[in-house]
Amino acid sequence: MTTHVDTPQTRCQAGVARTDITPPIGTYHRMWGAASHDRATGVHRPLLATALWLQESPGTAVPGDGEAQLVIALDHCVIDSAEMTRLREAASHSAGIAPEQVHIALSHTHGSGWMSRARSHFPGGDLIGPYLDDVARKLAQVALQAKNARQPATILYGHGRCNLAGQRDYWDAANRQFVCGFNPDGIADDTVLVARIVGKTGPLATIVNYACHPTTLAWDNTAISPDYVGAMRETVEGATGVPCLFLQGASGDLGPREGFVGDWAVADRNGRQLGYAALSALEALPAAGTRFVYAGPVVSGTTIGTWKHEPLDAESLASQQKWHVKQWLVELPYRHDLPSLEETKAAHRDWQTREEQARAAGDMQKARDCRAMVEQMNRRIHRLSSIPAGKVFPYRVNLWRLGDAWWVLVPGELYQTFQLTLRRRFPAQPIVVATLTGDWQPGYLPAVSSYGYGIYQDTIACVGPGALETLIEGIAREMGPLAA
Repeated sequence: MTTHVDTPQTRCQAGVARTDITPPIGTYHRMWGAASHDRATGVHRPLLATALWLQESPGTAVPGDGEAQLVIALDHCVIDSAEMTRLREAASHSAGIAPEQVHIALSHTHGSGWMSRARSHFPGGDLIGPYLDDVARKLAQVALQAKNARQPATILYGHGRCNLAGQRDYWDAANRQFVCGFNPDGIADDTVLVARIVGKTGPLATIVNYACHPTTLAWDNTAISPDYVGAMRETVEGATGVPCLFLQGASGDLGPREGFVGDWAVADRNGRQLGYAALSALEALPAAGTRFVYAGPVVSGTTIGTWKHEPLDAESLASQQKWHVKQWLVELPYRHDLPSLEETKAAHRDWQTREEQARAAGDMQKARDCRAMVEQMNRRIHRLSSIPAGKVFPYRVNLWRLGDAWWVLVPGELYQTFQLTLRRRFPAQPIVVATLTGDWQPGYLPAVSSYGYGIYQDTIACVGPGALETLIEGIAREMGPLAA
Protein backbone atom coordinates (compact mmCIF):
# COMPACT_ATOMS: atom_id res chain seq x y z
CA MET A 1 0.00 0.00 0.00
CA THR A 2 1.33 3.44 -0.93
CA THR A 3 2.20 5.44 2.20
CA HIS A 4 3.53 8.63 0.65
CA VAL A 5 3.15 10.75 -2.48
CA ASP A 6 6.14 12.64 -3.84
CA THR A 7 5.97 15.80 -5.94
CA PRO A 8 8.80 15.83 -8.53
CA GLN A 9 11.30 18.57 -7.74
CA THR A 10 14.60 20.02 -8.94
CA ARG A 11 16.97 21.72 -6.50
CA CYS A 12 19.30 24.14 -8.25
CA GLN A 13 20.10 27.82 -8.68
CA ALA A 14 17.65 29.89 -10.72
CA GLY A 15 17.23 33.48 -11.83
CA VAL A 16 14.57 35.19 -13.95
CA ALA A 17 14.46 38.40 -16.00
CA ARG A 18 12.12 39.81 -18.63
CA THR A 19 12.04 42.46 -21.36
CA ASP A 20 9.53 43.81 -23.87
CA ILE A 21 10.39 43.03 -27.51
CA THR A 22 7.29 44.36 -29.27
CA PRO A 23 8.10 45.45 -32.86
CA PRO A 24 7.16 48.96 -33.97
CA ILE A 25 3.78 49.57 -35.57
CA GLY A 26 4.21 49.72 -39.33
CA THR A 27 6.74 46.92 -39.48
CA TYR A 28 6.36 44.09 -41.98
CA HIS A 29 3.73 41.76 -40.54
CA ARG A 30 2.47 39.41 -43.24
CA MET A 31 2.69 35.93 -41.78
CA TRP A 32 -0.21 34.39 -43.70
CA GLY A 33 -0.37 33.73 -47.41
CA ALA A 34 -4.04 34.75 -47.45
CA ALA A 35 -3.35 38.10 -45.74
CA SER A 36 -4.09 41.21 -47.79
CA HIS A 37 -2.06 43.55 -45.55
CA ASP A 38 1.72 43.89 -45.28
CA ARG A 39 2.30 46.22 -42.31
CA ALA A 40 1.23 45.90 -38.67
CA THR A 41 -1.46 48.45 -37.86
CA GLY A 42 -1.43 48.10 -34.08
CA VAL A 43 -0.58 45.98 -31.04
CA HIS A 44 -2.97 43.48 -29.47
CA ARG A 45 -0.66 42.57 -26.59
CA PRO A 46 3.10 43.07 -26.19
CA LEU A 47 5.65 40.48 -27.23
CA LEU A 48 7.98 39.45 -24.40
CA ALA A 49 11.30 37.71 -23.84
CA THR A 50 11.66 35.92 -20.49
CA ALA A 51 15.05 34.55 -19.45
CA LEU A 52 15.48 31.65 -17.02
CA TRP A 53 18.97 30.94 -15.66
CA LEU A 54 19.45 27.37 -14.38
CA GLN A 55 22.60 26.16 -12.65
CA GLU A 56 23.66 23.22 -10.53
CA SER A 57 23.47 23.76 -6.79
CA PRO A 58 26.87 24.43 -5.21
CA GLY A 59 28.23 21.71 -2.98
CA THR A 60 26.23 18.94 -4.67
CA ALA A 61 27.23 15.57 -3.21
CA VAL A 62 27.58 14.01 -6.67
CA PRO A 63 28.47 16.85 -9.05
CA GLY A 64 26.98 16.66 -12.53
CA ASP A 65 28.09 18.31 -15.73
CA GLY A 66 28.16 21.67 -13.95
CA GLU A 67 27.31 23.86 -16.93
CA ALA A 68 24.73 26.57 -16.41
CA GLN A 69 21.87 26.70 -18.92
CA LEU A 70 19.94 29.76 -20.06
CA VAL A 71 16.43 29.34 -21.49
CA ILE A 72 14.91 32.39 -23.18
CA ALA A 73 11.19 32.13 -23.96
CA LEU A 74 10.69 34.39 -27.00
CA ASP A 75 7.39 35.57 -28.47
CA HIS A 76 8.08 34.95 -32.14
CA CYS A 77 7.00 32.49 -34.81
CA VAL A 78 10.09 31.84 -36.92
CA ILE A 79 13.62 33.19 -36.61
CA ASP A 80 16.17 32.47 -39.36
CA SER A 81 18.99 30.11 -38.38
CA ALA A 82 21.69 32.76 -38.85
CA GLU A 83 19.65 35.25 -36.83
CA MET A 84 19.12 32.73 -34.06
CA THR A 85 22.89 32.25 -33.90
CA ARG A 86 23.36 36.02 -33.54
CA LEU A 87 20.81 36.18 -30.73
CA ARG A 88 22.40 33.27 -28.89
CA GLU A 89 25.85 34.78 -29.23
CA ALA A 90 24.67 38.14 -27.89
CA ALA A 91 23.13 36.50 -24.82
CA SER A 92 26.04 34.12 -24.24
CA HIS A 93 28.69 36.84 -24.52
CA SER A 94 26.84 39.00 -22.01
CA ALA A 95 26.34 36.14 -19.55
CA GLY A 96 29.83 34.69 -19.97
CA ILE A 97 28.72 31.26 -21.18
CA ALA A 98 29.07 29.34 -24.45
CA PRO A 99 26.43 29.86 -27.17
CA GLU A 100 25.54 26.16 -26.83
CA GLN A 101 24.32 26.91 -23.29
CA VAL A 102 21.74 29.42 -24.55
CA HIS A 103 18.39 27.96 -25.64
CA ILE A 104 15.96 30.34 -27.34
CA ALA A 105 12.50 28.78 -27.29
CA LEU A 106 9.94 30.34 -29.64
CA SER A 107 6.30 30.51 -28.61
CA HIS A 108 5.49 30.24 -32.35
CA THR A 109 2.87 32.97 -32.31
CA HIS A 110 1.74 33.65 -35.86
CA GLY A 111 0.74 37.18 -34.84
CA SER A 112 4.32 38.37 -34.44
CA GLY A 113 5.04 38.79 -38.13
CA TRP A 114 7.89 37.19 -40.05
CA MET A 115 11.02 38.87 -38.73
CA SER A 116 13.58 37.96 -41.37
CA ARG A 117 16.18 40.27 -42.87
CA ALA A 118 15.46 38.47 -46.16
CA ARG A 119 12.11 40.31 -46.17
CA SER A 120 13.57 43.78 -45.85
CA HIS A 121 12.44 44.66 -49.39
CA PHE A 122 8.76 44.20 -48.53
CA PRO A 123 6.62 47.07 -47.19
CA GLY A 124 7.74 47.74 -43.61
CA GLY A 125 10.70 45.44 -44.08
CA ASP A 126 13.14 48.30 -43.57
CA LEU A 127 12.25 48.17 -39.86
CA ILE A 128 13.16 44.48 -39.46
CA GLY A 129 16.96 44.80 -39.34
CA PRO A 130 17.05 47.56 -36.70
CA TYR A 131 14.40 45.71 -34.73
CA LEU A 132 16.39 42.45 -34.66
CA ASP A 133 19.51 44.36 -33.64
CA ASP A 134 17.52 45.82 -30.74
CA VAL A 135 16.26 42.35 -29.75
CA ALA A 136 19.86 41.12 -29.60
CA ARG A 137 20.76 43.99 -27.26
CA LYS A 138 17.76 43.27 -25.04
CA LEU A 139 18.51 39.53 -24.86
CA ALA A 140 22.05 40.37 -23.80
CA GLN A 141 20.63 42.49 -21.00
CA VAL A 142 18.13 39.94 -19.68
CA ALA A 143 20.70 37.15 -19.91
CA LEU A 144 22.99 39.01 -17.54
CA GLN A 145 20.09 40.09 -15.34
CA ALA A 146 18.87 36.50 -14.99
CA LYS A 147 22.38 35.32 -14.16
CA ASN A 148 22.85 38.04 -11.55
CA ALA A 149 19.44 37.23 -10.03
CA ARG A 150 20.27 33.55 -9.47
CA GLN A 151 19.69 32.13 -6.01
CA PRO A 152 19.11 28.71 -4.44
CA ALA A 153 15.77 27.48 -5.73
CA THR A 154 13.44 24.52 -6.03
CA ILE A 155 11.35 23.74 -9.11
CA LEU A 156 8.15 21.80 -8.38
CA TYR A 157 6.35 20.07 -11.27
CA GLY A 158 2.71 19.19 -11.78
CA HIS A 159 0.21 18.21 -14.47
CA GLY A 160 -3.15 19.54 -15.54
CA ARG A 161 -5.51 19.09 -18.48
CA CYS A 162 -6.82 21.53 -21.08
CA ASN A 163 -8.78 20.85 -24.26
CA LEU A 164 -7.86 24.11 -25.98
CA ALA A 165 -5.84 22.16 -28.56
CA GLY A 166 -7.44 19.98 -31.19
CA GLN A 167 -5.94 17.69 -33.81
CA ARG A 168 -5.64 19.68 -37.02
CA ASP A 169 -5.27 17.22 -39.91
CA TYR A 170 -8.82 17.33 -41.30
CA TRP A 171 -10.15 15.44 -44.32
CA ASP A 172 -12.44 17.66 -46.39
CA ALA A 173 -14.60 15.00 -48.03
CA ALA A 174 -16.46 17.43 -50.26
CA ASN A 175 -13.25 18.72 -51.85
CA ARG A 176 -11.39 15.44 -51.40
CA GLN A 177 -8.32 16.94 -49.77
CA PHE A 178 -6.66 17.31 -46.38
CA VAL A 179 -6.82 20.78 -44.89
CA CYS A 180 -5.16 22.25 -41.83
CA GLY A 181 -8.01 22.78 -39.40
CA PHE A 182 -9.80 21.37 -36.34
CA ASN A 183 -10.48 17.63 -36.64
CA PRO A 184 -13.14 16.72 -34.01
CA ASP A 185 -12.40 13.00 -34.51
CA GLY A 186 -8.64 13.28 -34.02
CA ILE A 187 -6.66 12.58 -30.85
CA ALA A 188 -5.20 15.66 -29.16
CA ASP A 189 -2.79 15.62 -26.21
CA ASP A 190 -4.38 17.75 -23.48
CA THR A 191 -1.44 17.63 -21.05
CA VAL A 192 -0.54 20.88 -19.32
CA LEU A 193 2.82 20.50 -17.59
CA VAL A 194 3.42 23.26 -15.06
CA ALA A 195 6.25 24.19 -12.74
CA ARG A 196 6.65 26.62 -9.87
CA ILE A 197 10.13 28.00 -9.19
CA VAL A 198 10.60 28.94 -5.54
CA GLY A 199 13.72 30.73 -4.29
CA LYS A 200 14.93 31.75 -0.86
CA THR A 201 13.04 35.03 -1.29
CA GLY A 202 9.80 33.34 -2.34
CA PRO A 203 8.25 32.46 -5.72
CA LEU A 204 10.41 33.44 -8.69
CA ALA A 205 8.43 32.28 -11.73
CA THR A 206 6.10 29.68 -13.16
CA ILE A 207 6.40 27.57 -16.31
CA VAL A 208 3.54 26.47 -18.57
CA ASN A 209 4.44 23.78 -21.12
CA TYR A 210 1.59 23.04 -23.54
CA ALA A 211 1.31 21.88 -27.14
CA CYS A 212 -0.92 24.04 -29.33
CA HIS A 213 -0.14 26.18 -32.38
CA PRO A 214 -0.72 29.87 -31.58
CA THR A 215 -2.90 30.28 -34.68
CA THR A 216 -6.03 31.76 -33.17
CA LEU A 217 -5.34 34.98 -35.08
CA ALA A 218 -4.77 34.61 -38.81
CA TRP A 219 -4.92 36.62 -42.06
CA ASP A 220 -7.65 39.01 -40.88
CA ASN A 221 -5.56 40.15 -37.92
CA THR A 222 -3.34 43.14 -38.69
CA ALA A 223 -1.96 43.67 -35.18
CA ILE A 224 1.18 42.40 -33.49
CA SER A 225 0.11 39.71 -31.03
CA PRO A 226 1.43 36.85 -28.87
CA ASP A 227 -1.87 35.09 -29.68
CA TYR A 228 -3.37 33.06 -26.81
CA VAL A 229 -0.05 33.05 -24.96
CA GLY A 230 -0.54 36.69 -23.96
CA ALA A 231 -3.83 36.25 -22.11
CA MET A 232 -2.59 32.96 -20.63
CA ARG A 233 0.41 34.75 -19.12
CA GLU A 234 -1.73 37.61 -17.86
CA THR A 235 -4.11 35.16 -16.18
CA VAL A 236 -1.35 33.17 -14.48
CA GLU A 237 0.75 36.16 -13.51
CA GLY A 238 -2.26 38.00 -12.09
CA ALA A 239 -2.78 35.14 -9.64
CA THR A 240 0.85 34.30 -8.84
CA GLY A 241 2.53 37.71 -9.00
CA VAL A 242 5.62 36.36 -10.80
CA PRO A 243 6.64 35.96 -14.48
CA CYS A 244 5.28 33.00 -16.42
CA LEU A 245 7.42 31.31 -19.08
CA PHE A 246 5.54 29.59 -21.90
CA LEU A 247 7.28 26.66 -23.60
CA GLN A 248 5.69 25.30 -26.77
CA GLY A 249 5.24 21.51 -26.76
CA ALA A 250 5.13 19.10 -29.70
CA SER A 251 2.29 20.81 -31.56
CA GLY A 252 2.99 19.98 -35.21
CA ASP A 253 -0.49 18.50 -35.60
CA LEU A 254 -2.25 20.49 -32.87
CA GLY A 255 -3.97 23.87 -32.98
CA PRO A 256 -6.80 25.75 -31.24
CA ARG A 257 -10.24 24.26 -31.71
CA GLU A 258 -11.39 27.76 -32.56
CA GLY A 259 -8.78 29.57 -34.61
CA PHE A 260 -7.83 31.24 -37.90
CA VAL A 261 -9.87 34.34 -37.00
CA GLY A 262 -9.18 38.05 -36.70
CA ASP A 263 -11.04 38.59 -33.41
CA TRP A 264 -8.72 39.35 -30.46
CA ALA A 265 -11.46 38.25 -28.05
CA VAL A 266 -11.16 34.67 -29.29
CA ALA A 267 -7.39 34.66 -28.71
CA ASP A 268 -7.87 36.06 -25.21
CA ARG A 269 -10.56 33.49 -24.43
CA ASN A 270 -8.29 30.68 -25.60
CA GLY A 271 -5.50 32.07 -23.43
CA ARG A 272 -7.64 32.32 -20.32
CA GLN A 273 -8.80 28.74 -20.83
CA LEU A 274 -5.19 27.53 -20.73
CA GLY A 275 -4.33 29.94 -17.94
CA TYR A 276 -7.09 28.64 -15.67
CA ALA A 277 -6.03 25.04 -16.33
CA ALA A 278 -2.43 25.92 -15.49
CA LEU A 279 -3.45 27.72 -12.30
CA SER A 280 -5.48 24.70 -11.18
CA ALA A 281 -2.39 22.51 -11.53
CA LEU A 282 -0.13 25.09 -9.88
CA GLU A 283 -2.48 25.44 -6.90
CA ALA A 284 -2.21 21.68 -6.28
CA LEU A 285 1.57 21.87 -5.73
CA PRO A 286 2.77 21.59 -2.13
CA ALA A 287 5.53 23.51 -0.40
CA ALA A 288 9.04 22.92 -1.70
CA GLY A 289 11.07 20.19 -0.02
CA THR A 290 8.08 18.21 1.26
CA ARG A 291 6.18 15.00 0.56
CA PHE A 292 2.59 13.98 1.37
CA VAL A 293 2.69 11.17 3.94
CA TYR A 294 0.07 8.89 5.49
CA ALA A 295 -0.07 9.89 9.17
CA GLY A 296 -2.29 7.14 10.58
CA PRO A 297 -5.88 6.70 11.84
CA VAL A 298 -7.93 9.08 13.94
CA VAL A 299 -11.07 7.73 15.61
CA SER A 300 -14.05 9.98 14.95
CA GLY A 301 -17.62 9.21 13.84
CA THR A 302 -15.71 6.75 11.67
CA THR A 303 -12.01 5.97 11.62
CA ILE A 304 -10.30 8.60 9.50
CA GLY A 305 -7.06 7.99 7.62
CA THR A 306 -5.03 11.20 7.86
CA TRP A 307 -2.27 12.55 5.63
CA LYS A 308 0.14 15.43 6.13
CA HIS A 309 3.05 17.18 4.45
CA GLU A 310 6.46 16.35 5.92
CA PRO A 311 9.98 17.57 5.10
CA LEU A 312 11.95 15.34 2.74
CA ASP A 313 14.81 13.29 4.07
CA ALA A 314 18.44 14.09 3.20
CA GLU A 315 18.68 11.33 0.59
CA SER A 316 15.65 12.59 -1.33
CA LEU A 317 16.89 16.17 -1.19
CA ALA A 318 20.26 15.08 -2.54
CA SER A 319 18.59 13.16 -5.38
CA GLN A 320 16.76 16.32 -6.44
CA GLN A 321 20.11 17.97 -7.10
CA LYS A 322 20.98 15.61 -9.97
CA TRP A 323 22.40 17.59 -12.87
CA HIS A 324 23.03 15.84 -16.15
CA VAL A 325 22.98 17.75 -19.44
CA LYS A 326 23.83 16.38 -22.86
CA GLN A 327 23.78 17.82 -26.36
CA TRP A 328 24.28 15.80 -29.53
CA LEU A 329 23.38 15.60 -33.21
CA VAL A 330 20.98 13.14 -34.80
CA GLU A 331 21.31 12.73 -38.58
CA LEU A 332 17.85 12.84 -40.15
CA PRO A 333 17.77 11.98 -43.88
CA TYR A 334 16.19 14.48 -46.24
CA ARG A 335 13.17 13.23 -48.15
CA HIS A 336 13.99 11.75 -51.56
CA ASP A 337 11.38 13.91 -53.33
CA LEU A 338 12.52 17.23 -51.85
CA PRO A 339 11.89 19.90 -54.53
CA SER A 340 14.98 21.53 -55.96
CA LEU A 341 15.67 25.22 -55.57
CA GLU A 342 15.48 25.70 -59.35
CA GLU A 343 12.08 23.99 -59.57
CA THR A 344 10.75 26.14 -56.77
CA LYS A 345 11.99 29.37 -58.35
CA ALA A 346 10.28 28.40 -61.61
CA ALA A 347 7.03 27.72 -59.72
CA HIS A 348 7.42 31.08 -57.99
CA ARG A 349 7.65 32.89 -61.35
CA ASP A 350 4.65 30.95 -62.68
CA TRP A 351 2.43 31.92 -59.74
CA GLN A 352 3.52 35.55 -60.06
CA THR A 353 2.43 35.48 -63.71
CA ARG A 354 -0.92 33.92 -62.78
CA GLU A 355 -1.48 36.58 -60.11
CA GLU A 356 -0.82 39.38 -62.63
CA GLN A 357 -3.18 37.78 -65.15
CA ALA A 358 -5.92 37.38 -62.53
CA ARG A 359 -5.62 41.04 -61.49
CA ALA A 360 -5.73 42.15 -65.12
CA ALA A 361 -8.91 40.11 -65.60
CA GLY A 362 -10.47 41.60 -62.45
CA ASP A 363 -10.68 38.21 -60.71
CA MET A 364 -9.57 39.36 -57.25
CA GLN A 365 -10.35 36.06 -55.50
CA LYS A 366 -8.10 34.18 -57.91
CA ALA A 367 -5.47 36.92 -57.57
CA ARG A 368 -5.57 36.49 -53.77
CA ASP A 369 -5.14 32.72 -54.08
CA CYS A 370 -2.24 33.16 -56.50
CA ARG A 371 -0.63 35.70 -54.17
CA ALA A 372 -0.85 33.12 -51.39
CA MET A 373 0.91 30.59 -53.62
CA VAL A 374 3.62 33.15 -54.44
CA GLU A 375 4.13 33.47 -50.67
CA GLN A 376 4.34 29.69 -50.28
CA MET A 377 7.02 29.54 -52.96
CA ASN A 378 8.86 32.45 -51.28
CA ARG A 379 8.99 30.44 -48.08
CA ARG A 380 10.08 27.27 -49.86
CA ILE A 381 12.90 29.14 -51.62
CA HIS A 382 14.06 30.55 -48.29
CA ARG A 383 13.86 27.14 -46.61
CA LEU A 384 15.73 25.32 -49.38
CA SER A 385 18.39 28.03 -49.40
CA SER A 386 18.87 27.73 -45.64
CA ILE A 387 19.01 24.01 -44.90
CA PRO A 388 22.49 22.44 -44.63
CA ALA A 389 23.87 20.80 -47.77
CA GLY A 390 24.17 17.03 -47.97
CA LYS A 391 21.85 14.07 -47.61
CA VAL A 392 21.00 14.50 -43.91
CA PHE A 393 19.89 17.29 -41.61
CA PRO A 394 22.13 17.59 -38.51
CA TYR A 395 19.44 17.80 -35.83
CA ARG A 396 20.59 19.12 -32.44
CA VAL A 397 19.09 17.60 -29.28
CA ASN A 398 19.40 18.94 -25.74
CA LEU A 399 18.49 16.45 -23.02
CA TRP A 400 18.68 17.34 -19.34
CA ARG A 401 18.01 15.32 -16.22
CA LEU A 402 17.50 17.91 -13.49
CA GLY A 403 16.61 16.29 -10.20
CA ASP A 404 13.34 14.42 -10.59
CA ALA A 405 12.54 15.84 -14.03
CA TRP A 406 13.56 15.60 -17.67
CA TRP A 407 13.91 18.57 -19.99
CA VAL A 408 13.98 17.93 -23.76
CA LEU A 409 14.75 20.97 -25.92
CA VAL A 410 14.64 20.45 -29.68
CA PRO A 411 14.25 22.52 -32.89
CA GLY A 412 11.47 22.33 -35.43
CA GLU A 413 7.78 21.46 -35.24
CA LEU A 414 7.24 17.91 -34.03
CA TYR A 415 4.03 15.93 -34.08
CA GLN A 416 2.43 15.25 -30.70
CA THR A 417 3.45 11.58 -30.78
CA PHE A 418 6.94 12.77 -29.79
CA GLN A 419 5.90 13.86 -26.31
CA LEU A 420 3.17 11.24 -25.95
CA THR A 421 5.64 8.41 -26.62
CA LEU A 422 8.37 9.71 -24.33
CA ARG A 423 5.95 10.36 -21.48
CA ARG A 424 4.40 6.94 -21.91
CA ARG A 425 7.80 5.22 -21.80
CA PHE A 426 9.04 7.23 -18.84
CA PRO A 427 5.94 7.86 -16.71
CA ALA A 428 7.76 8.17 -13.39
CA GLN A 429 9.24 11.59 -14.13
CA PRO A 430 7.76 14.75 -15.64
CA ILE A 431 9.16 15.57 -19.10
CA VAL A 432 9.31 19.20 -20.17
CA VAL A 433 9.20 19.21 -23.99
CA ALA A 434 10.21 22.53 -25.56
CA THR A 435 10.10 22.47 -29.36
CA LEU A 436 11.07 25.31 -31.73
CA THR A 437 14.12 25.74 -29.50
CA GLY A 438 17.38 26.83 -31.10
CA ASP A 439 15.97 26.85 -34.63
CA TRP A 440 12.81 26.43 -36.69
CA GLN A 441 14.65 24.22 -39.20
CA PRO A 442 14.11 21.49 -40.29
CA GLY A 443 10.49 22.63 -40.04
CA TYR A 444 7.90 19.91 -39.53
CA LEU A 445 8.66 16.39 -38.30
CA PRO A 446 5.39 14.53 -38.98
CA ALA A 447 4.61 11.01 -37.85
CA VAL A 448 5.45 8.42 -40.48
CA SER A 449 1.75 7.64 -40.95
CA SER A 450 1.06 11.21 -42.12
CA TYR A 451 3.31 11.13 -45.17
CA GLY A 452 1.85 10.70 -48.65
CA TYR A 453 -1.63 12.11 -48.06
CA GLY A 454 -1.02 15.71 -49.09
CA ILE A 455 -1.29 16.98 -45.52
CA TYR A 456 0.25 20.46 -45.24
CA GLN A 457 2.89 19.43 -42.70
CA ASP A 458 3.97 16.57 -44.96
CA THR A 459 4.16 18.68 -48.10
CA ILE A 460 6.56 21.21 -46.56
CA ALA A 461 8.63 18.80 -44.45
CA CYS A 462 12.22 18.52 -45.67
CA VAL A 463 13.05 15.32 -43.76
CA GLY A 464 11.68 11.98 -44.86
CA PRO A 465 9.26 9.45 -43.37
CA GLY A 466 10.57 7.87 -40.18
CA ALA A 467 12.66 10.88 -39.12
CA LEU A 468 10.46 11.58 -36.09
CA GLU A 469 10.49 7.95 -35.00
CA THR A 470 14.29 7.81 -35.38
CA LEU A 471 14.56 10.87 -33.15
CA ILE A 472 12.26 9.40 -30.51
CA GLU A 473 14.28 6.19 -30.33
CA GLY A 474 17.56 8.07 -30.10
CA ILE A 475 16.38 10.20 -27.19
CA ALA A 476 14.77 7.25 -25.41
CA ARG A 477 18.06 5.35 -25.56
CA GLU A 478 19.80 8.24 -23.84
CA MET A 479 17.10 8.52 -21.19
CA GLY A 480 16.97 4.83 -20.33
CA PRO A 481 20.13 4.46 -18.19
CA LEU A 482 19.31 7.61 -16.21
CA ALA A 483 15.62 6.98 -15.70
CA ALA A 484 15.91 4.68 -12.71
